[in-house]
Amino acid sequence: MRKKASLVTGANGEVGHGLIRQLHEAGDKLPVIALDINQVDDEIANLVDDVVIGDILDTALLDKLMSEYEIDTIYHLAALLSTRAEFTPEAAHRVNVQGTINLLHVAIEQARWRGQPVKFLFPSSIAVFGMPDLDAKMDAPPVGEDDYITPITMYGCNKVYCEHLGRYYNSHYRQLAQSQDPHGIDFRCVRYPGLISAVTLPSGGTSDYGPEMIHAAAKNEPYQAFVRPDTIIPFMAMPDAIKALMLLKEAPETSLTRRVYNITSFSLSAEQIAERVKAAFPQAQIGYEPSPGRQKIVDSWPARLDDSAARADWGWSSDFDADAAFNDYLFPAIRQRYQAQ
Repeated sequence: MRKKASLVTGANGEVGHGLIRQLHEAGDKLPVIALDINQVDDEIANLVDDVVIGDILDTALLDKLMSEYEIDTIYHLAALLSTRAEFTPEAAHRVNVQGTINLLHVAIEQARWRGQPVKFLFPSSIAVFGMPDLDAKMDAPPVGEDDYITPITMYGCNKVYCEHLGRYYNSHYRQLAQSQDPHGIDFRCVRYPGLISAVTLPSGGTSDYGPEMIHAAAKNEPYQAFVRPDTIIPFMAMPDAIKALMLLKEAPETSLTRRVYNITSFSLSAEQIAERVKAAFPQAQIGYEPSPGRQKIVDSWPARLDDSAARADWGWSSDFDADAAFNDYLFPAIRQRYQAQ
């Protein structure tokens, strides 16, 4: 008898840490399997029922998981992120696209065995957008889900394609087959803005200039941001990112008018973030040394997102505006991290 479980891929990443903590604190009824290519941090490993170290491109590993567990829900977080993907675009395509297809295949096979759909939660990204120029970006109203889908990064291209794959597996899988399988995938996707975590260290992401400022200030180290002071994109505190996944997972399928949703919290310029950091850490030394490549990428992302569909369909709302995100969440936790060292 296979044990029913939830699968979290990319469990050792920023979102994985927050999601696993939330599943544990919520007393999730299903055992949780944590899958990551690297060793999972002890603090996370202790909160799950099984840890699997392996690659989502390893189909033999995924087949073994399918033979041991009845997978009810997949949180597919594993990915090569935007900055790293630009250095190794072909590797990024393999991980981000083929890896996602492999997980979708797991879900479709599990649904067939179970006789009911498997929920597939997929975080996408603001990187799917591509504003034509800086003037258009600044003049545009909050950007909706179907606007400006012309990404300029491999990561953005991968995410757009995987959104379409999710829709396909959800609604059109093997549509020319003689007999249609009534059980498939319940695909649900949120597009995250720049995420800021107080728990995990920034890892060189394209939107990490915000948290990098805070960490440098807390360590009393100078910091040169890799973007211009006027650079603006939407951000979100990590607890809100996890809240969105959980809300979307629990929403009745009948309430969903689409499969891919924008979510957002607040938009700030790099200079506005720096001003907040300097107010909290008066000794902070923050300058600007824009990197042409990374600046071009961030300039292609919208300044504001329209998340009205998520608000209407599944009750999305952000708990952390800019003041709460910085003053109540980021600054106290990051200050404590370095005071304890």
